[in-house]
Amino acid sequence: MALRDTSLPEPSGPARCDTAPPLDPAERSRLLAGAHHDPHALLGAHPVTGGIAFRALRPFARAVSVVVDGERRRLASEGDGLFSGLLPLDAIPAYTLLVSYPDGEQEVHDPYRFLPALGEGDLHLIHEGRHEQLWKALGAEPMTHEGVTGTRFTVWAPNAQGVRVAGEFTFWDGQAFPMRSLGSSGVWELFLPGIGEGARYKFEITSRCGDRFLKSDPMARGTEVPPATASVVTTSHYEWGDREWMARRGEVPVHEAPFSVYEIHLPSWRKGLTYRQLAEELPAYVKDLGFTHVELMPVAEHPFGGSWGYQVTGFYAPTARLGTQDDFKYLVDALHQAGIGVIMDWVPAHFPKDDWALARFDGEPLYEPGDQRRAEHPDWGTYEFDLGRVEVRNFLVANAVYWCQEFHVDGLRVDAVASMLYLDYSRDSGQWSPNVFGGREDLDAVAFLQEMNATVYRRAPGVVTIAEESTAWEGVTRPTDSGGLGFGLKWNMGWMHDSLGYISHEPVHRKYHHHEMTFSMVYAYSENYILPISHDEVVHGKQALVSKMPGDWWQQRANHRAYLAFMWAHPGKQLLFMGQEFAQGAEWSEAHGPDWWLLDPAYGAEADHRGVRDLVRDLNVVYRHTPALWQRDTDPAGFQWIVGDAAEDNVFAFLRFDAAGNPLLAVSHLSPVVRDDYRLTVPDGFPLWQESLNTDRAQYGGGDLSRRDPVKAENGELRLTLPPLATVWLVPVPG
Repeated sequence: MALRDTSLPEPSGPARCDTAPPLDPAERSRLLAGAHHDPHALLGAHPVTGGIAFRALRPFARAVSVVVDGERRRLASEGDGLFSGLLPLDAIPAYTLLVSYPDGEQEVHDPYRFLPALGEGDLHLIHEGRHEQLWKALGAEPMTHEGVTGTRFTVWAPNAQGVRVAGEFTFWDGQAFPMRSLGSSGVWELFLPGIGEGARYKFEITSRCGDRFLKSDPMARGTEVPPATASVVTTSHYEWGDREWMARRGEVPVHEAPFSVYEIHLPSWRKGLTYRQLAEELPAYVKDLGFTHVELMPVAEHPFGGSWGYQVTGFYAPTARLGTQDDFKYLVDALHQAGIGVIMDWVPAHFPKDDWALARFDGEPLYEPGDQRRAEHPDWGTYEFDLGRVEVRNFLVANAVYWCQEFHVDGLRVDAVASMLYLDYSRDSGQWSPNVFGGREDLDAVAFLQEMNATVYRRAPGVVTIAEESTAWEGVTRPTDSGGLGFGLKWNMGWMHDSLGYISHEPVHRKYHHHEMTFSMVYAYSENYILPISHDEVVHGKQALVSKMPGDWWQQRANHRAYLAFMWAHPGKQLLFMGQEFAQGAEWSEAHGPDWWLLDPAYGAEADHRGVRDLVRDLNVVYRHTPALWQRDTDPAGFQWIVGDAAEDNVFAFLRFDAAGNPLLAVSHLSPVVRDDYRLTVPDGFPLWQESLNTDRAQYGGGDLSRRDPVKAENGELRLTLPPLATVWLVPVPG
């Protein structure tokens, strides 16, 4: 659009515009204070009497000109970084701004000439708490908008007077880029032309009380490497190579499939490796050991490494300590292509109080409840989420979907579920209020967990959700349409506590604790269980698994091996934390990770630590090829005690059956003596039995009291020689 003839001479630079109508003093003051809800109404180009008024907010600029059809007209300074002018035009033209600074000029698009880059449909879903792909609406999104490339910034801050974008591109001063409020949604938006990937930013928020502070983006997909705290504009360019894995991962229900899990703390598994470097080592190691899945301790960004990732500040960003989001995708892809599923620890129970993150995000309780009794988590010095607020629930539900959809994660292990379910969790009388029915159950948390599980299973077929739930809450793995929480699996904390208690006793005292190994079968089919020997059991003075065992070093390793084989045969899936697969004697520390040197042949580890690792490999190999050990994990008909009351002998013997009725006999003898001619009743129709695994074999570091030839059942009985501190598996000889 051409300018009217204004007859303005330009003897020494661009002609000046006419004088624009002044701003209302109150509006001007709010704008400059970062407390205006609609800066687009004051800045940019607007029709007024006499033409089109232009106004720009460019702090620290020496001069600003408007450029229309290649012609420059200089705006007048109004002070405080405001520049304005009037051009005699009929309509708002296409224009740019030429901004002069002491070190040069920049021609830029005016952010305040653009319509909102977020649609009404998105705003409606956000307001209703039903935006299942929230990460596509909120945060920093590089895009082309109205033909111009840049980044759309959006943030939910309903209690703020004003929000501005600050970043390295503004020298961390937010004055130049106030955002507009998009109605009653509580969402603030601004499209910044020319800002792209890699830009660091935060939101400068002015609270209702007038306080001003910088906050990282709750929806950031990238962050600076801690301890730096800025968010980073990020987009993904990764091309997946796991199509075959994704297509078949849900073919067999998880509770009817082999499922053995290797739990890993990525930053310390091999200290100093990035996501891509881990991708060159981790899949091969896990595949060699035969685990079906890895479980990654929290990957989401967290400021304090000593929290192991369980105090999250960046729920949508893989930790930058190990690389970018595409680097993390590369690791997941590599695991999938090696045939290994990926479970990720997910932490919706609480978040830290860091003043630059979620806590009192817009100056008031927002993600946390307003009631301080309810907001404070009594155990961890953190805040709990306000799960009664639909936008907060949406933030978390969408986050669960995000990791499954965007990162192809195959499962979420949900941390600290028990702390969410009970209003009085770790609280004394007077520190909590009952629900509307007078009970202690947190009904908002129940509704959230049901919504999360139902949404994840619907949007990401083939995934599994796993609850770390340590109480007797009924229906954790029952479907939501039957009133359950809807998890696929639950950690069996009772089995873990009881069995570790038993195995830590001297064998002479174990007969008094025999029930601790058998009690789990009383409730084994009440939920779909995982048997966890997790990181929590090998830290903080609890000792590593092998160090819990009594006796000398030989007996400790023998107990360790026998216990693992008992665990692998017991109904339920298995989880083992890194380092325990080779009987590391020291507790785990995130500072240095597993003691890999124990596997060095120079240390003489063949019969010690390498032997235990070889056993774990064989446990997984035999397990995978023996459907009796996993096919009927949730079916009581898949289990039968043979000897459950031999407390004096410290013997446990039971049968596992597959769907066709084929059995496996597991016998655990947890005394340091040899028992000859031990008689066990076996089912009819199976005359010959063969050892498929024996933890006392020499290659594992045992005494090699093992029988390689078949054993004949006579009159329905097997007569076995039981090796000391060992577990033996036997299967019928085919035919």
